[in-house]
Amino acid sequence: MTPASSPMVLVFDGGCPFCRHFAELSELRSGIPGLAIRDGRADGSLRHQLAARGFHLRDGAVVLDGDRVLHGAEALAWISARMRPSSALLQVLAPLMAGTGRARLLYPLLLLARRAALGWRGLPVDPDGRP
Repeated sequence: MTPASSPMVLVFDGGCPFCRHFAELSELRSGIPGLAIRDGRADGSLRHQLAARGFHLRDGAVVLDGDRVLHGAEALAWISARMRPSSALLQVLAPLMAGTGRARLLYPLLLLARRAALGWRGLPVDPDGRP
């Protein structure tokens, strides 16, 4: 899916305004060289490839780093640990979420906020409509 020579890719849920904002800030201002972002909700092919490997967008963002796949809290911790943010919001969030343990504790709250935002927009939590 992403050979070792390929750029690092953050796959996020473009239907979620929080996810979209974080993804855009991650790419534009975080200082992670070579980080690309992909809207997994819009890219059905990529989303289905990830789901076939057990990584569902409904359960959180995905980072592809060569042949490594990080999902959910691990993806957020990986990105946060590498950020050199200029955005004030990311300057606060990055250190908080950089540790995998802290990310795992806080990630369910982020998923809840995502669920609420998607519901408010009338979008399903799972773009493929699976429970």
